[in-house]
Amino acid sequence: MKIDPVSLSADLIRCHSVTPADDGAIPLLEDVLQQAGFQCTRISRGGVENLYARWGQAEPVFAFAGHTDVVPTGDVALWTHDPFSGHIDNEGLLWGRGACDMKSGVAAFVAAAIEMVSRTPPDGSVSLLITGDEEGPAKDGTVAILDWMRAEGETADFCIVGEPTSLARLGDTVKIGRRGSMTGTLVIKGQQGHTAYPERAINPLPVLSRVCARLADTPIDLGSTHFQPSTLALSTIDTGNSASNVIPAEGRAVFNVRFNDLQTADSVRVWADQIIADSLVGTGCEAEIDWSVSGESFITEPGPLLNIPITAIEDSLLERPALTTGGGTSDARFIKNVCPVIEVGLVGDTMHQIDERTRTADIAALSELYLSIMRRFFGI
Repeated sequence: MKIDPVSLSADLIRCHSVTPADDGAIPLLEDVLQQAGFQCTRISRGGVENLYARWGQAEPVFAFAGHTDVVPTGDVALWTHDPFSGHIDNEGLLWGRGACDMKSGVAAFVAAAIEMVSRTPPDGSVSLLITGDEEGPAKDGTVAILDWMRAEGETADFCIVGEPTSLARLGDTVKIGRRGSMTGTLVIKGQQGHTAYPERAINPLPVLSRVCARLADTPIDLGSTHFQPSTLALSTIDTGNSASNVIPAEGRAVFNVRFNDLQTADSVRVWADQIIADSLVGTGCEAEIDWSVSGESFITEPGPLLNIPITAIEDSLLERPALTTGGGTSDARFIKNVCPVIEVGLVGDTMHQIDERTRTADIAALSELYLSIMRRFFGI
């Protein structure tokens, strides 16, 4: 059985699966995979549709992971082609929301997995983790699949996430880890008063300004072997105060920290708490901070396992990929608790943009690359 990854990509794009909606994307893949002999399990949680598919019962288990949900389209009138048309133009470009991120990546590894088990059945198993909740809260997607796997005794030995990692050419970049991510919401509390009588109030805003400046200007670290320095970026500072003659009772700031493998969420908290405490001395203000942690940093260390996709890329695409840990977060942050995981995918230059699109030749080449990696993994 052979599946055309380009046609499957276009079919997936035609599903209006703006997170957390599915609109038929998961059932489409389930039908295709079942016809190829995969045992499929639908995992529904919190209104999100997910799919776990496995061929074989033996070990080792090679896994792919990806998502069929997409971000909103923005103003449809600004698109050259309807964002859910799956239009393929005369220049070999596939247009639509999800063309880069990451319906085409899912189609590429689904086609590769089917080709693998149909023509060269491995002495092992191939599994696919496909979620509809990566672009959203990410609480009922891959996490739900992994919870189900844990309960059922399912595992994996190596996983590729098909996110669009390439920068200029297919295969030029492989992500071998991701920075941790956490968001802090800081409230500095003073005492409200009249601006004409500032001595009768405790203005929290100068204190908040100094705290934010120190947080933004104080290095967390200098980076590590595979990671850039950890960073803190302010995203908002506000009071909700509409009166120019009122000193507000409190001010609020929100910031995001992306941290490397020298840090943990706990160490970042300690670092920030010390800066805040030092900044409050003698001010009469109080501080409250609430943290939300998206994930810890992780890395798949270079070695024999990582050499498999690297050599496959070198042989297939005649280029040695850069190994990076930059960018945002992905569902790899959950999968790393199960097995070593990397990310290899299409060029992501138009992901989340108006007129998202990708080269059909790249989709086909990516599917062949995935097939080559699997064959090397199983020694075929």
